[in-house]
Amino acid sequence: MSRSPHIALIGNPNSGKSSVFNHLTGLRQKVGNFPGVTVEKKSGVFKLNSKEEAVVIDLPGTYSLYPRRSDEWVSYKQLMSPSEGEKIDVAIVVVDATALRRNLLYVSQVIDLKIPVVVALTMTDIAKKRGIKVNVAQLSREMQVPIVSVNARSGKGIEDLKTTLSQVLGNGVNAKDFFSISSIADEPIKEARLLLPSLSDYALVHHLINHESFDLPADTQAQIENIERKFDFNHNKIQAEDIQQRYKRIGEIIKRTVEEDSIESKKMFSEKLDSFFLHRTWGSLIMGVVLFLLFQSVFLVAEYPMNAIEEGMGLLSGYLSQTLTSSWYSDLLINGVLAGLGGILVFVPQIMILFGLITLLEDTGYMARISFLTDRVMRRVGLNGKSVMPMVGGFACAVPAIMSARNIENRKERLLTIMVTPFMSCSARLPVFTILAALVVPNEKILGVLSLQGLVLMGLYVFGVLIAMLVSYVLNIFIKMKEKSFFILELPIYKQPRWNNIFITMIEKARVFVFDAGKVIMVISLLLWALSSFGPNEKRKEIENNYAVKIEQDSINTIQYERARAAELLEFSYAGILGRAIEPAIQPLGYDWKIGIALITSFAAREVFVGTMATLYSVGEGEDETGETLTNKMQSAKRSDGTKVYTRATGYSLLIFYLLAMQCMSTLAVVKRETGSWKWPMIQLFYMTALAYLLSFITYQLLS
Repeated sequence: MSRSPHIALIGNPNSGKSSVFNHLTGLRQKVGNFPGVTVEKKSGVFKLNSKEEAVVIDLPGTYSLYPRRSDEWVSYKQLMSPSEGEKIDVAIVVVDATALRRNLLYVSQVIDLKIPVVVALTMTDIAKKRGIKVNVAQLSREMQVPIVSVNARSGKGIEDLKTTLSQVLGNGVNAKDFFSISSIADEPIKEARLLLPSLSDYALVHHLINHESFDLPADTQAQIENIERKFDFNHNKIQAEDIQQRYKRIGEIIKRTVEEDSIESKKMFSEKLDSFFLHRTWGSLIMGVVLFLLFQSVFLVAEYPMNAIEEGMGLLSGYLSQTLTSSWYSDLLINGVLAGLGGILVFVPQIMILFGLITLLEDTGYMARISFLTDRVMRRVGLNGKSVMPMVGGFACAVPAIMSARNIENRKERLLTIMVTPFMSCSARLPVFTILAALVVPNEKILGVLSLQGLVLMGLYVFGVLIAMLVSYVLNIFIKMKEKSFFILELPIYKQPRWNNIFITMIEKARVFVFDAGKVIMVISLLLWALSSFGPNEKRKEIENNYAVKIEQDSINTIQYERARAAELLEFSYAGILGRAIEPAIQPLGYDWKIGIALITSFAAREVFVGTMATLYSVGEGEDETGETLTNKMQSAKRSDGTKVYTRATGYSLLIFYLLAMQCMSTLAVVKRETGSWKWPMIQLFYMTALAYLLSFITYQLLS
């Protein structure tokens, strides 16, 4: 079977690349990491024509072939030295029509690598509003590559793009250079070609500059070093001359192909909005309202589908309890499989809504304004405005958020951002917050509209941010690195949201939660069922015999005896023994041994708390004939002395603990990868856990 064509989707940041990717692939996408690095890798399959499919790889945004940030290096290496089986057959370079000069630099460089190029020209409608008229046909002739105008929001032009790709795959590479790099490095190129004859002149120059970063034999590396010494090859001088000459030619091309309206009397729509949204007073107030509405929506909109899923799972469990004969496998199905599955599905609506709203903010361009508004505050605690993007990303998941801190050039600010980003309440905490808020916060409306539970949820998120700022302020004093800090941020223009993109993101994030986090939850739920259902045989036999005698003597109270037996069997199961072992350490926080088990399992994934509780309380209550929900079971849970387990003090203590504790193996692993040492993740684990314990203890004592 022949290999499908591999197409690289590249371009400057904020050029509409992600939208083009979504239009091409729809839901046929997969997300992973590039080999050896933690940068997100998005790839997908699409129908190139009636006979052929193609694989498209969405590479991280970059401004040129001279990389600075880690994610730019990923794109660079994929073009210069691709992984085995991922050689690029065609590159789609997405170009923003409102910033042609900057975008065409990258196009010209990729052309000279001798990779077949198709330009997808986006934002032409916005360019027209700005008085910029692009002669696409003339520009295509000047650049000597096909250019297709594409509307990244509506998808108009995508079919033309596919047709052009098919044609380019058949035609091959344009032999003519955009800029002849040999004019400034002729002799080094000639000698380097003897070592690497298959590369273009421009690719040879990049191997002379960055050969240490490519997987080349040791003798080839040494010979390239010799060429550099022989000709006194100056990297910076070559790079500066290359970019200067390219911009010179691009400027000439733009003069011949672009008409710009010189009338500046009309303020652009984005500038008018920014005068309001970036106002020193009103801007901050609007930002607070936007975030407030976001958290209210997560609760209010998701309430109905969540209730339906929870009640449906409860009814199904109740029905199966009455229908199936009592056996270990029916117990496994009801209290292991269904309990874990319910703990996964019930939170899908909230996760979809949260990610949908975050994508909406990003799509409209408002998320970048949040960075701008917060830069002044961030600097007071050792961060800068660019730290906001990873921190906001941390509301979704700390792992990609920490990776995105690579955009911060200053090493100290980057490290501080990494150290405090896990305080942002990621989506894995959302299921825990939801179920605990339902236990201790009344389901009331303030002023008839605002959800009290939603307000508490927002309060937790805000408190997490405040703690992050405080910790950053303290760490900034102790971490000694002297390096100048700059805050340069490109504010994208305001755009209509791409509803299709939002829908795809919601589906994708729900799928990732169900199939990735869900697998962990199910495995732990089944493991917990086993730990909760089995224990030392002698003690379990003794319990069984004692209750058998009681039931025989007092058959009227059989149901009460069976529930008491189940509770005692759970207490002396392997799970109960484990929970009892750590109970003395967590008792000052108001926790019992069941909560202790949940704290341990949550280290694999915080959302496992719900599956753990579902499994423990399903087993603990015995067969549930009423289909009672997990929330109701936890509300009625009592200690051995008859007092409630989930009091207001215990509930809020748990909320604080889950807000602040470092309970994520994946986050620690990515911090180690990003910092290159176990020193910082271990410091992070210690101080976050200690802080969570201290503030949870204070919370419990104050509310008791």
